[in-house]
Amino acid sequence: MLLGPLLAALVAGGGSAAAVEDRTVEDRALGDRAVEERRDVPVPELAWAACGTTPEGTAAGVQCATATLPIDYDDPDGEQVGIAVARVPARDAANRVGSLFVNLGGPGGTIVDVLQRGGGRTWAALNQRFDLVGVAPRGVGQSTPAVDCQVNPEELGVSAQPFPTPLDIDVDAHVARAQAYVDSCLANNGDILAHVSTANVARDMDLLRAAVGDEQLTYLGYSYGTFLGATYAALFPEGYRALVLDSPVDLQQYVDDPLANGTAQTAAFERELQRFFEACAKDQGACSGFGGARPSTAYDALVALAERAPIPAPRHEADPRPVDGDDIRVATTTLLYSKQLWGILGAGLAQAAAGDASVLRLVVDLAYNRQNDGSYAPGSDQFFAISAAERHWPRDIDAYLDKGAESWAAFPHFWYNSGYSDTPWGLWPVRDEDAYEGPFTVPASSPTPLVVATTYDPATPYNGGVRTVHELGNARLVTMRGDGHGAYPAGSPCVNAAVESYLVDLTLPAEGLVCEQTTPFTAPQPAPAEVPADAGALLDDLGALLARIR
Repeated sequence: MLLGPLLAALVAGGGSAAAVEDRTVEDRALGDRAVEERRDVPVPELAWAACGTTPEGTAAGVQCATATLPIDYDDPDGEQVGIAVARVPARDAANRVGSLFVNLGGPGGTIVDVLQRGGGRTWAALNQRFDLVGVAPRGVGQSTPAVDCQVNPEELGVSAQPFPTPLDIDVDAHVARAQAYVDSCLANNGDILAHVSTANVARDMDLLRAAVGDEQLTYLGYSYGTFLGATYAALFPEGYRALVLDSPVDLQQYVDDPLANGTAQTAAFERELQRFFEACAKDQGACSGFGGARPSTAYDALVALAERAPIPAPRHEADPRPVDGDDIRVATTTLLYSKQLWGILGAGLAQAAAGDASVLRLVVDLAYNRQNDGSYAPGSDQFFAISAAERHWPRDIDAYLDKGAESWAAFPHFWYNSGYSDTPWGLWPVRDEDAYEGPFTVPASSPTPLVVATTYDPATPYNGGVRTVHELGNARLVTMRGDGHGAYPAGSPCVNAAVESYLVDLTLPAEGLVCEQTTPFTAPQPAPAEVPADAGALLDDLGALLARIR
């Protein structure tokens, strides 16, 4: 999973090399046709208005607008969608380069919300010379209509609990629950479900590039956002100035080989958890004392304890429900996405071992998009609908049951990430006929994309990123030796220098550049015993970090 708030498995239906080759001629024609489709639709006019606020409620210099675009580019004058756009103007207007479109991944990431809350803070160096532009993709966030399956995702959805195992699964009940989720999605959403493919988002983005006055696109995409960037390059090979693809998905595998993709990701999460345990054992201060010399043993014991008797969460007043073993797994998966969050994971586990799981409950609620009033934002529904509409999922339910059993045998902590949780995709009947499935080769005449991959990325494993560079052909790889999902801008000054020089001056780094991560593993402040019920400063940036993983 890339990605979704609950990290539902990143799988994409079965395919073969022969099937990909059979599609090549048709897909290249689709890419050529994209330019003609864009010319058939007028560039939207954007009426910008102030919309940003800081936590204190003061204007953050953010502007918002809504673009009206066709729901179906084959019928430009038919039904329309409203695409939400946010912009943070460049601080150095006299030396402005242009606009930088940023996508945080997902599918379903909410960059518009992030810019509204924080302005250009996360990308301050780039905001000096670029207007930062965020687009809520069709079906997502503040764009309309937005996908919403009207369910409680903890009970019905791709990561609904309890997580089954081969020892306790009731196959009929499991499939019925997956079908109930699919039925609710179909009943509560209209035509948008057949038009949310990444290719349509790329077509939207090309028109919005023109709407902000840029002759070519400058783009920074994370995670699934790298698939969007690569799709844009395939459809509009002359339409971009520079593309940075940070934490890249394995492009063709993402489309054609879901089970291998999901297995690779789950293995990467298991590896990252072990690296976290090793770091905890070496630095008990950073890990808030959790586990002593054997954090791995302590973790397994804590999960087993929570499964027998859920741990109270009294200081999270908005939702003091006790935390069980599945909740600990969800919180752990979420916090492994970034090394910046390891200290929070250590503190949360240490508190839970002492009988108070309030911090873990807060993280679980954020992962499931639970609001303080007990309702749920539909981020996981949007993740599901988009990935279901364009990727080739197996139609045989036994494939998901078999993979679930294999995952449980191979991955003791994160088996739920692949297999059983993917069953709704196998039941989904809607396909976006305008989706693009490759090839993703970048012509030598096009600008060279910059790909940034991290050696111990748990969500988009490094080897998949290397394969993506090979698939692109005309691409330059920067490797960050370190942990977490996403390298820019918090991972390494070396990565930052390479990305910023490329985006501002179009200067590619040297071939084979390897950067060392400098992100420290530190305990949160205040100390764990003093963390307030809402975790205050401890999780100040967690929302933005979570948004990046969707």
